[in-house]
Amino acid sequence: MSKLAIEIQGLRKTFGRQVVLDGIDLNVETGTVFALLGPNGAGKTTLINLLTTLVVPDAGIVKVAGHDVVKEKKEVKRSISLTGQFAAVDEVLTAEENLRMISRLSGLSASESRSRAAELLRRFDLADSAKKKVKTFSGGMRRRLDLANSLVADRPILFLDEPTTGLDTVSRRTLWDMILELKQQGITIFLTTQYLEEADQLADRIAVISEGRVVADGTPEELKARVGGEVLEVRGTGDVVLESIPIDGSVRDVSRIINELSARYPSDTRIAIRKPSMDDVFVSLTAKPKEEIA
Repeated sequence: MSKLAIEIQGLRKTFGRQVVLDGIDLNVETGTVFALLGPNGAGKTTLINLLTTLVVPDAGIVKVAGHDVVKEKKEVKRSISLTGQFAAVDEVLTAEENLRMISRLSGLSASESRSRAAELLRRFDLADSAKKKVKTFSGGMRRRLDLANSLVADRPILFLDEPTTGLDTVSRRTLWDMILELKQQGITIFLTTQYLEEADQLADRIAVISEGRVVADGTPEELKARVGGEVLEVRGTGDVVLESIPIDGSVRDVSRIINELSARYPSDTRIAIRKPSMDDVFVSLTAKPKEEIA
């Protein structure tokens, strides 16, 4: 595979009169984790569908593993795996039966399928539950099995569409560890997520799209640097954050803001200063002006 696992230039996609993707340009380097962020309806899932040949672009050049997604669809499919937003596993079958079925559908022999299923069950910490029906699994176990199914065939690029949606904190972090392990094995991972901390923790590079366009693209550190040096938080009862204000860190700037806040909040209101987070980045890049919301 070339240095670039995914190349997108001038990508456009409309559904009827609705412009979903409006001139997208993105590059994803081989062997990295790339996260795509955006509000609901921004076009994240549509972009995943285009990259995995499920939808045809209206305009632009899109290459995956060096292959054009329109002209070389078969080659693209042989290079990718996809895990969608919802676990695509058969609840009536056991974990082992699910993996053996996918293995046979992927062209492996019966003995190869048994071996591959056993390997993946160990790898995703499901060996003790191999003979249990999937309908008895927790959400985290189903998600791990779904990811294991995606890796039955040895493919260099893995697409994850909101892989941890609905999982509890422990299950989410377990899946994070597995994603990072896959990266260490040289697999390129393209993920969409609604959890900003997830992108911050996992991604080598992040793109933010809003209303069908890329509004930012860079490392987590680069994007957070765009917000400013620090953020002043106003905290109320129960430590609830009432307001977050970017500051430049100077005494003059902090003093000015505190004077303004003292006119609006009681004297016992608490303030705290912290480094910017991906939440701050997301809000600053995707929030609509008040006149648009009114």
